[in-house]
Amino acid sequence: MKRIPLPLWLVSALLYVFLYAPIVVVIVYSFNAAKHGGPWAGFTTEWYARLLDRPDKIAAAKNTLVLGVVSTVIATAIGTMLGYGLSRYGFPGKKLFSFMMYIPVVIPDIVMAVAMLLFYALVRQWFDLFELGMTTMTIAHITFQIPFVAIVVRSRLAGMDPSIEEAAHDLGASSWQAFWRVTFPLMLPGVVAGAMLAFTLSLDDFVVSFFTTGPGATTLPILIYTSVRRGITPDINALSTLLVLASVIGTIGVALVQRPHKSTGG
Repeated sequence: MKRIPLPLWLVSALLYVFLYAPIVVVIVYSFNAAKHGGPWAGFTTEWYARLLDRPDKIAAAKNTLVLGVVSTVIATAIGTMLGYGLSRYGFPGKKLFSFMMYIPVVIPDIVMAVAMLLFYALVRQWFDLFELGMTTMTIAHITFQIPFVAIVVRSRLAGMDPSIEEAAHDLGASSWQAFWRVTFPLMLPGVVAGAMLAFTLSLDDFVVSFFTTGPGATTLPILIYTSVRRGITPDINALSTLLVLASVIGTIGVALVQRPHKSTGG
């Protein structure tokens, strides 16, 4: 096995520092005793305890997680069916539909946000529906999550041999049995990857959420944005650290679930 050249080691190290240094700073400063950030004033866990006394931050964290989970579940289900349909079936206008699927991916977030806000305004004017709040944010998140899931699932299916499904049919399996027992297990890593991507996008989104939110539906990105005007306090860093920890635990859990298990002989 060839040894990795020193320049490649250095470039890789700089890349990791660039990616993870901001997260490390947030985690470290969540233990800073200074009340308003700034210079290091000593180690403390006080800010984690104070989170329990800040119902606005707890409510924002709850809204963020509920929004992410609900939108991810729905978007993953729809996106998986969309990716499977585009990969395995032909229909009139398929190329145009495939091209249009990329539009929510490439357009700026501000355009997507304004479009969703205008859509809700028209629907509310015509049908008196969609009061701005968690429901409108969830629908907006599902809208931009579906293409990402569909693209990942379709890419996974592109690397699968269709003859495997044909062999299942030749052995007497129905279309439904072939899908659930053959196709779906093989495409599951793509489904999980698309779901993780959708969930991450939901947690990270600010622009679309800001334009489609309403009273009582504040998420963490919105709360942090409004708090920046008064200065970021250490309890915000503590809350962000807990979210990072939850994301890491979730990622490790998914990796353990996907890891192949060795069969033991009897």
